[in-house]
Amino acid sequence: MARPRPRPGARRRPAGRNLARSPAARPGPTGALRGRQMPGQRSHGRAAHPPDWAAAAAPTAVRRGPAPPRPAPPRRARPRARPIGRRPVGCARRPAARPKMAARARRGGLAAALMAGALLALGRAAAEGGPAAPAPPHRRFEYKYSFKGPHLVQADGTVPFWAHTGNAIPSADQIRITTSLKSQRGSVWTKNKSIFEYWEVEVTFRVTGRGRIGADGLAIWFTEEQGMEGPVFGAADKWNGVGIFFDSFDNDGKKNNPGVIIVGNNGKLLYDHQNDGSTQALASCQRDFRNKPYPVRAKITYYQKTLTVLINNGFTPDKEDFEFCARVEDMVLPSQGYFGISAATGGLADDHDVLSFLTFQLTEPGKEVPTPDAEIPQKDKEKYQEEFEHFQQELDKKKEEFQKEHPDVQGQPADDPFETVNDRELRQIFEGQNRIHLEIKQLNRQLDMILDEQRRYVSAVTDEIAKRGAGVPGQQVQVSQQEIDTVVKTQEEVIRQVNEMRNSMADTLRLISGAQHPGSAAGVYEASQHFNDIKEHLHVVKRDIEHLVQRNMPSSEKSKCPDLPPFPSCLSTMHFFIFIAVQTVLFIAYVMYRSQQEAAAKKFF
Repeated sequence: MARPRPRPGARRRPAGRNLARSPAARPGPTGALRGRQMPGQRSHGRAAHPPDWAAAAAPTAVRRGPAPPRPAPPRRARPRARPIGRRPVGCARRPAARPKMAARARRGGLAAALMAGALLALGRAAAEGGPAAPAPPHRRFEYKYSFKGPHLVQADGTVPFWAHTGNAIPSADQIRITTSLKSQRGSVWTKNKSIFEYWEVEVTFRVTGRGRIGADGLAIWFTEEQGMEGPVFGAADKWNGVGIFFDSFDNDGKKNNPGVIIVGNNGKLLYDHQNDGSTQALASCQRDFRNKPYPVRAKITYYQKTLTVLINNGFTPDKEDFEFCARVEDMVLPSQGYFGISAATGGLADDHDVLSFLTFQLTEPGKEVPTPDAEIPQKDKEKYQEEFEHFQQELDKKKEEFQKEHPDVQGQPADDPFETVNDRELRQIFEGQNRIHLEIKQLNRQLDMILDEQRRYVSAVTDEIAKRGAGVPGQQVQVSQQEIDTVVKTQEEVIRQVNEMRNSMADTLRLISGAQHPGSAAGVYEASQHFNDIKEHLHVVKRDIEHLVQRNMPSSEKSKCPDLPPFPSCLSTMHFFIFIAVQTVLFIAYVMYRSQQEAAAKKFF
């Protein structure tokens, strides 16, 4: 009998699903249990029942009881049997797999712990048996080979212990090696040679320019001789030492500028300008140092025949934010040399400003730090000794001449050039007394002048009152008598104040005479207080006298402000009204014309 074909799009039923409807799986007259497997079929449940032929071949086993009948499965298709090693989708994981995974995890954790312990033991062994970290060298600041603002230059425009040449311009805060002009060269060099073997310099500079590309660059030198001027970034060629070049212009067209290049020379090589020194460079790094928000810092260290260059890119104000640039090992430099910094411009130009140049001497740990006397060259020591002997001879000659001119002071001990505390206090007291005495003399002169002026004013007032009294009798005479009484009272008040001033001056003189004796320094303060009181009394007297003079001055003699001249009348009333009327008519006409223009313009919209 032919099988019916499946419908289009229908899912094909697996072959294993028809086993549930096979005659062997149904209960039959033979009394077999439903669900028994066919011979050779694998089980897909948890309890696998062996086939009949397997039960017959196996040895007889004692059963505790009959197996319960299994419930009848639903009338749907059963899933296809799968191998025991695979888990059907949607079914739970077997409990037997979890102990295996736990065992594997325990074995992996144990292996990791053993590995960590081995690494820790190796690290301890390396730390105990390995070489210790080298101790840092001893750093000592050398002020004779350094400069830093503010107050960088002296009054004559020079930098202490440094010499500048070319277009270099020192100022109070920095040294401008070259300005932003074409074909400029400048350099700054130490006047004395350094005598220490290892050193470290920290240079702070700024390179700024308007263009995107600048030229030529800046160089930091340590050479056996000063290279004041030359074609290599403003310094001489064929140097004996090392130069660290901050090259900002790309001569070879390789687009590797701005960059930092370390070039050594033994005094025989010419610098390769066309290739930016790349054929002679011992080490280099590419760093942009132009137009940075903060100054760029370079730390150059020469220690144990190794030259190291660290750069601060100028993006942060942190002075210790350095990054590695280049290193040259097994480098032999002259034991003595000059430090310098130079710059140059070409067709393009930048401002090359050096803010500070700090030099430190490095001494290896365990070695004795040299004393300052040991650092002075023998030639300089001899020169200083000759100058000292020359000054000593001149001093002896002047002493002999003085003794010949003043034979009476021979044998007397020389005065102590230093002033003691007691001597200084006495000197200050005497100087204060002298100043007070001079001020009192000046006050006496001013008082005499005030009395003379008062007499003149009194005489003038008396004469004026007499004239006015003689000319108008009656009421005017009575008024003049009142004025006379007022003037007399004022005079009495002035005389009383003058007497008080005299008494105060007498007390002040008495205190001054008492303060001249030792131990009476407290009188100086009281004398100064009396001096202030005298000043106040003088001001009061002067003010009273001026008020008295102004009040007694005749009305005809009182100063009056001059009257203002009459303003010329250039416009009459009639002309003014005519002008206003004309202006009003013109304004109304303008308003009407403007409204008509606006109305005509609105017709087009």
